[in-house]
Amino acid sequence: MSIVDVKVPVLSESVADATVLEWYKKPGDALQEGDKLVDIETDKVVLEVVAPKAGVLTGIAKDKGVSVLSEEVLGTIDTAAVAAAAPATATVAPVATTAPATTTSADPKTSPAVRKMAADQGVNPASVPHTGDRVTKADMLAAGQKPASAAPAVAPLAGSRPEERVPMTRMRKRTAERLLEAQHHHALLTTFNEINMKPMMDLRAKYKDEFEKKHGTKLGFMSFFTKATVAALQKFPIINASTEGDDIIYHGYYDIGIAVSSQRGLVVPILRDADALSFADIEKGIAEYGKRARDGKLTIEELTGGTFSITNGGIFGSMMSTPILNPPQSAILGMHNIVDRPYVENGQVVVRPIMYVALTYDHRIIDGRDAVQFLVAIKNAIEDPARLLLEV
Repeated sequence: MSIVDVKVPVLSESVADATVLEWYKKPGDALQEGDKLVDIETDKVVLEVVAPKAGVLTGIAKDKGVSVLSEEVLGTIDTAAVAAAAPATATVAPVATTAPATTTSADPKTSPAVRKMAADQGVNPASVPHTGDRVTKADMLAAGQKPASAAPAVAPLAGSRPEERVPMTRMRKRTAERLLEAQHHHALLTTFNEINMKPMMDLRAKYKDEFEKKHGTKLGFMSFFTKATVAALQKFPIINASTEGDDIIYHGYYDIGIAVSSQRGLVVPILRDADALSFADIEKGIAEYGKRARDGKLTIEELTGGTFSITNGGIFGSMMSTPILNPPQSAILGMHNIVDRPYVENGQVVVRPIMYVALTYDHRIIDGRDAVQFLVAIKNAIEDPARLLLEV
């Protein structure tokens, strides 16, 4: 017998512990090296732990819901048992070949979000109808809708008021804690402004096709706002600062957090050294982060740090909001939807696409004058995009 431990991955310094989210193998199951074994959830991401060696899972040391520390043992694998397990898997192969359409022993590719949905629905992802070798969220949603068609057969009695109690995920609880912490320990104030988006939208419409053809990515609004934000931070370095106890730390670099949606909530991956990135670099970075957030593939390192954050509630239809900063950062920019509104231009009332923007900041270290001028600098850059090229 040769026993190998399955351990919790090394967690970053900002993550104290993790929680076992879901096991995908049980003791006695044969494993190949790299097979997914268990998901563990930190405050920021879901980490997938795979089999370090081929063999047989002999034991589970940490059950679902248990808190674990960095490099703690989750389970054990007997690598010497791999030869004995091999014939069992071989006998399944002819069945899979003769009846591929009805095979349930296949191990399709799944994301952590899909596996969580499967666990919530109490189904095996392999049994869900899918195309190719991957079960997607759409497949899970489609499968979950089928029982709904039979709802009358299991409908509650007339007058009943059904409820479902679902525990908060670790990420959701930590997000709530951080938001409360920000409100309790920081003097939060929000200032607003409006931006005429027509100049930027005209520029984007003129060059978007050439941009995509040359760079292989679409030209969106976020690259303009990221560039404008970095330029404004360079003019007002206090807004790029963070707090640590009674100290103010001024950062000579610009790591911009871009809020993106994931299946488990809002996450904020970091564009490192955003001042050195081109428009194309920014667009590619955001697109990649968005994809990996949906697939649950972001790493802790990609979500750690940041000197300033941008969140865009406009993609959900938000007209105006007061975003809450992400400590120890001192400010956050909120973007919103774009709506045609009456706008005075050269003494005439015209219709223009207008976006309201908001800056929430820690008034303990940032004066209102700096906050307002920072937002005006962003407004000026978006309304006259040439400023971003000329750096004026």
